[in-house]
Amino acid sequence: MTSREDIQRAAERIAPYLRVTPTMYLSGGAFGYEGPLTLKFELMQCTGSFKPRGAFNKILSSSIPASGVIAASGGNHGAAVAYAARALGTHAEIYVPEISSPVKVARLREYGAEIHIVGEDYIAALAASNHRARQTGALVVHAYDQPEVIAGQGTTGMEFSKQAPDLDTVLVACGGGGFIAGIAAWFRGDVRVVGVEPERSPSLAMALVAGYPLEVEVGGVAADSLGARSVGALAFEIAQQFIERVVLVEDEAIRAAQRALWSEMRVIAEPGGATALAALHSGAYKPTPGERVGVLVCGGNTEPFGAS
Repeated sequence: MTSREDIQRAAERIAPYLRVTPTMYLSGGAFGYEGPLTLKFELMQCTGSFKPRGAFNKILSSSIPASGVIAASGGNHGAAVAYAARALGTHAEIYVPEISSPVKVARLREYGAEIHIVGEDYIAALAASNHRARQTGALVVHAYDQPEVIAGQGTTGMEFSKQAPDLDTVLVACGGGGFIAGIAAWFRGDVRVVGVEPERSPSLAMALVAGYPLEVEVGGVAADSLGARSVGALAFEIAQQFIERVVLVEDEAIRAAQRALWSEMRVIAEPGGATALAALHSGAYKPTPGERVGVLVCGGNTEPFGAS
């Protein structure tokens, strides 16, 4: 179980390489919610998502073999591993599925990674990367199911708690679960942590109903970042203790949240990055009157609106 001490050590370890991402307090009426709202713009992190927090913590906590590091990803985690590997002077080999967006594949090339586009979804890319890792001995940096990765992602919660110390609830998008698990491991019930998943990729919601991680069908507009067929075992353990519940949102609600972020704040978020806000904007999550809500806007690797 990831502890606050694990997260504090991760924060110290990764601080030289990452940004403290900004927050914005909105006093009422924003995005259809009349109460106090604080957004944390984790899409302004290096590489355009929260993912470098976990990637740097895993790599810096490990002995790096001559063959370097290897990862499977829908795109954002791969970019984070490639960015960290370049910063630390080692080789990165990244496997992504065919559904990865061209924007994210371009990011990988920009950071100098060796790229393999394999299979229809993340699970296929993960299987191929695991096979390759057994051949080369490269350090595996999992997208969400390693203690060091979860602790690294948890630094987002630690940071948010300092920037907005009076929150009642934090809304966090879920994919494989590492991000929300790290945040929940930091708050440990002191602040309600509510997961938000696309209706077409409900891995954590279904696991909590079943009582164990299980495979689900995935798809939809956020599948390249939130389309994990099964929530990670480590994340699920934390979720059972410290995540209050998970709400589901439709694809159109995610698109509407993207448009609202652009219309109201001129912020461009990818679908997965806008998913947590979609719960509030669509009414899938209904706060109590005066509830102080925080929302993680966690990814921005997409084309600007109107781009060809």
